Amino acid sequence: MMETIQRTIPFSEPTVGEAEYLAVQRAIEMKSLGGDGKFCRETEMLMSKMFNVKHALLTTSCTHALELAMMTLDLKPGDEVILPSFTFTSTANVIIRQGAVPVFVDIDSDTFNMDASKIEAAITPNTRIIMPVHYAGQGCDMDAIMDIAKRHNLYVVEDAAQGVGASWNGQPLGTIGDIGCLSFHATKNISCGEGGAFLTNNTKLAHKAEIIREKGTNRAAFLRGEVDKYTWVSLGSSFVLTDMLAALLKVQLERTSELNENRIDIWNTYYSGTAELEAKGLVKRPVFHSNATNNGHIFALLINNGRRDEIMAAMKKRGISCTFHYVPLHSSPFMVDYFNGNVENLPITDKVSNSLLRLPIFAHLSTQDVEYILSQLHEVFS
Repeated sequence: MMETIQRTIPFSEPTVGEAEYLAVQRAIEMKSLGGDGKFCRETEMLMSKMFNVKHALLTTSCTHALELAMMTLDLKPGDEVILPSFTFTSTANVIIRQGAVPVFVDIDSDTFNMDASKIEAAITPNTRIIMPVHYAGQGCDMDAIMDIAKRHNLYVVEDAAQGVGASWNGQPLGTIGDIGCLSFHATKNISCGEGGAFLTNNTKLAHKAEIIREKGTNRAAFLRGEVDKYTWVSLGSSFVLTDMLAALLKVQLERTSELNENRIDIWNTYYSGTAELEAKGLVKRPVFHSNATNNGHIFALLINNGRRDEIMAAMKKRGISCTFHYVPLHSSPFMVDYFNGNVENLPITDKVSNSLLRLPIFAHLSTQDVEYILSQLHEVFS
């Protein structure tokens, strides 16, 4: 009988230090607490430079960035958006809130990203948007997706919540489609607790989004000196990030290389440390497309022979917080009810969801803890 182990390793933790504390302190001392102030503008300028994108607008979350994208593109009732089912609820929620219809397609069995070869068959006269989700920070096949979108005159909105610091063919994720949405949630590589960003190279869309996120006013134009007063000019909402969080985020963004490199080192150790398990047919390790870079956001194994829950429970007993990931949206209670029980058949999505196991990964996870996690994983399998 295994003795009780007191050690506890969390699944995820934000990596923050003195610089982040000082940044927030400075914002407080300057009484710069509202949204779209000095620190927001500085951070947006930094993001534009880092991601080589014309327009970067901070939002309170990636969910709000996605919602802003749908509003900016005038998504209407009856319109359809193509997306994977293997994603977080936000990706579909923002579609349904506009009265539009999510159309789910299956994922690729290697990358867990939307299978680009399945997209064209899902297009109808009502299709307006393709929404790829870059799972684990690995870019979807954006060459194929952009080609399909161009031929069918569709918008592409990238859910790049997990993709900060990663690229496809050398282009930062979130800057390839018409609009890209990032997350700076506490679980992400770069974090300010809660936060997101709306990216675009389309100036017309950017100006429209500025108005929507500022309660339907032209306040952004006023702050740039383009108008002598600001007023209500359009339907809108409140998606602006507070300056305190923007100050913290600026420091985190400046640490992107450091934080991502730490995570990639851990990812690589996990990858080599699970080779033997894969050789024995016990797991399937992550697969990366040659055009995609890795930001070390997630290390996920597929556990063979239906043992995922057993392995996860055994690791938990050893103080290691492993976890599964998305319950597919197409088979969720809300979607089953939404589609009156007409659930789509997405076999690869279901298989991946039922067998995927994620190992703890965050930038300050120690070498000793990584070695312990691997040793315990091997012991559990044995």
